[in-house]
Amino acid sequence: MDIVIAGGGPNGLMLACELALAGVRPTVLERLPQRSDQPKANGIVGQVVRLLHQRGLAVEDAPMPGFVFGALPLNLAGLEDNPLYALQIRQPALEELLERRALELGVEIRRGHELLGFTQDPHGVSLELRGPGGAYELRTRYLAGCDGAHSMVRKLAGIGFPGVTKTDVVSRAAHVTVPGAVMRPDRAEMEVPGLGTYVLYAWNRTERGAYAMLPAGPGVLTVSAMEWDASAPDDDVPMTLDELRGSLARVLGADLPLAGPTGEGPHLLRRLNGRNTRVADRYREGRVFVVGDAAHVHSAMGAPGLNLGLQDAANLAWKLAAEVRGWAPPGLLDTYDAERRPAALRVAMHTQAQLALAAPGPEVTALREVFGELLGDDDARRRIASMLAGADLAYRMPAPAHPLAGRFLPDLPAEPAARARPVLLDGTGGLRVRHGRVHVVPVEGADAVLVRPDGYVAWAGTPDETLDEALRTWFGEGLEVAA
Repeated sequence: MDIVIAGGGPNGLMLACELALAGVRPTVLERLPQRSDQPKANGIVGQVVRLLHQRGLAVEDAPMPGFVFGALPLNLAGLEDNPLYALQIRQPALEELLERRALELGVEIRRGHELLGFTQDPHGVSLELRGPGGAYELRTRYLAGCDGAHSMVRKLAGIGFPGVTKTDVVSRAAHVTVPGAVMRPDRAEMEVPGLGTYVLYAWNRTERGAYAMLPAGPGVLTVSAMEWDASAPDDDVPMTLDELRGSLARVLGADLPLAGPTGEGPHLLRRLNGRNTRVADRYREGRVFVVGDAAHVHSAMGAPGLNLGLQDAANLAWKLAAEVRGWAPPGLLDTYDAERRPAALRVAMHTQAQLALAAPGPEVTALREVFGELLGDDDARRRIASMLAGADLAYRMPAPAHPLAGRFLPDLPAEPAARARPVLLDGTGGLRVRHGRVHVVPVEGADAVLVRPDGYVAWAGTPDETLDEALRTWFGEGLEVAA
């Protein structure tokens, strides 16, 4: 077996789809006997939305006219080259979508199969598993851990998980109804008679904490409250609606009427004591890799999790497939860590900054006033939007320097983009690549652009010997350009 993926959540399924597009059909092991229907993420924000569009998995809409950063409004209306896109899809629906595509592509998904342990040697990884029929063993060339924040793959591989833990923050969230509330979707507001108007779809700060309200279905809201320096029951004490009601009253300074949700569940009812921000000290240990939450955890502020994890999967997949199929140039697999770990560190930085901006206290209020003034500047708004999208970080590429090099290119021809093929956009009208591993597409212009399967530009400029070098660097020997 070439590749085993431990974990059948969105990142594991995305990795499976991308591998299959690259010509390698992995086996996905998922401990749960069926897809989880637990409410988690409500959407995807960031650059990966445009990659999903290229793969035919999402409708690419217009960029977002506004968002939030640290519970501060971020007005993006009319911003030139606005990079911030979003896809409103709940995580269970996303997993269903990716699983369906993976099965269409011939991926084997084993549900109810749990990884118990593994050992690796220079030639492969030996897995100890337990399935519905009992314990068994499996041998694979590579193992990818997409098994979440408490990743067994990461722990057994001996990969460190350094970072910080904040113990002074308590978050509570639940699906609720608000009797008497009037929704104003055109203004993203909810009006509660006698209490006032509340902003939807965003974190809002008060001097006592922060809250968010998000429609979760007909008449149902996801309501969250975050408090600092607050006491809370231990993790093993079940969360209650009364507990959320009390927390929200303290944050708002008013008793918002909350009732239990209607309709079939499952319904969200969750408490988080503390906040972890951690990034794996390496993403590879021999033939073992970590992806998504197994490689990084952080605050959910700014909704960066799926953008980060799904791009991990897209980055690793084509490189693993190249190794399995025998054409990977030396060092290609090492670029996964070199490219994706800085992206995670960037997210760890800005999510901590957002959490700090949402905290109570007069010093934070003053900081928010200064920061709010800065967000009145177009360049500052564009910079923050790029950071939230993950578009501000360019991968390091071989010379020559070019504004596109190392950056995601959303405007690719549909056929090679959907098939995750390497593409050479030929503006000269006469290029071809020997051996056909790279798809050449004529375009208007004078230059050429070499794009990797994950949508990132590997090289751009006037064709010369540096293009030959870039082809060898990313796609192996025997790919010289011929005019």
